[in-house]
Amino acid sequence: MKKKLLVIGFVWPEPKSSAAGSRMLQLIVQFQQQGYDVVFASAAKTSDNTFDLSSIKVETQPILLNDSSFDLFIKNLDPDIVLFDRFMTEEQYGWRVAEQCPKALRLLDTEDFHGLRKAREAALKRNERVSTQHMQNDITKREIASIYRCDLSLMISEVEIEILKQQFNIDESLLYYLPFLLAPIPQEAINLLPKFEARQHFITIGNFLHAPNYDAVLYLKQTIWPLIRKQLPKAELHIYGAYESQKVTQLNNNNKEGFLIKGFAEDVNEVMRHAKICLASLRFGAGLKGKLVDAMQNGTPAVMTTIAAEGMFGNSKPNGFIEDTPEAFAKQAVELYNNVEAWQQKQQNGFKVLNQRFNNLAFEADFLTHIKTLSNDLKTHRELNFIGQLLMHQTMQSTKYMSKWIEAKNS
Repeated sequence: MKKKLLVIGFVWPEPKSSAAGSRMLQLIVQFQQQGYDVVFASAAKTSDNTFDLSSIKVETQPILLNDSSFDLFIKNLDPDIVLFDRFMTEEQYGWRVAEQCPKALRLLDTEDFHGLRKAREAALKRNERVSTQHMQNDITKREIASIYRCDLSLMISEVEIEILKQQFNIDESLLYYLPFLLAPIPQEAINLLPKFEARQHFITIGNFLHAPNYDAVLYLKQTIWPLIRKQLPKAELHIYGAYESQKVTQLNNNNKEGFLIKGFAEDVNEVMRHAKICLASLRFGAGLKGKLVDAMQNGTPAVMTTIAAEGMFGNSKPNGFIEDTPEAFAKQAVELYNNVEAWQQKQQNGFKVLNQRFNNLAFEADFLTHIKTLSNDLKTHRELNFIGQLLMHQTMQSTKYMSKWIEAKNS
């Protein structure tokens, strides 16, 4: 009998809209290659951008929040592994999974460290350095509780693992580094990409529902882009992203500023490979930045903030310049736009980063072994995670009865 994986999604995957959507598909493929049948369940609504999971032989199941119908569903499914997509789904369904399928391995895919992103956003609004006080927010507390309740949390960034270990004393046995899992880029594909002379203009991209992306666009509009445009009066900045709102659309200014809101990109590779420079001006956030992966895959060098670059390059050279002041950011953007030799060097750096740090082949075997070892010794692993046992006990008393109260109230 084939092994079964149940993914409980916070949202239905949208790989064209967000890096989180691409990440989820990468994980699904990893488990399918390990021989798992995959079922994806979510209480979220679908959209026009929702990926057709049936096209990769994944069964889908709509589920309800605070409803005991989920108990019957998961008991009948009897999965070997349950993967929670972000800590919010673990809060909702973790106790039900533990009650109905106690032997199932519980994995948490954090996507990024939400508490870290929240801390940085709060510090930015107050014009302060991120401190322990910022980090100890409600999101952090909920997320770390979820990490403890799960058997293993998949972390996309080495930096975030170190923060969890050093600042919060999370045992490394509960954390596993699994970044973007990408196919290596062959030289033949690189040779087909447009050259420096065939490209023009700047680009940035990101889902507008994600607060760091909107802030980054606003930062470009108000502070950085005027400095670039002053030196490159014919250059344009093309801004792409799903779910643009009125407040995003009204930033468009084609004639005077060359600041163009392009909206949803049906094919990110098409728009990225024809741009000369990618701008990643994020001032807060966490995790790995999909826009930089898109840029590297399409040979588009970037100028980025430290926040944008975090966790991406390790000891490798970046595919562009890392600057945090508007003046330095703009200066390097202009330099990269005009200097073909620097541009070509940064482009090559990007290809090396992808092939050395995010090569899916480098992670598959170890991930398979780790999951097998953990599954075979799950009882001992859970006994050593006493805080997890404690939180699960308390959670199953509080969250459980709150959920049952909501269900009774709704019936």
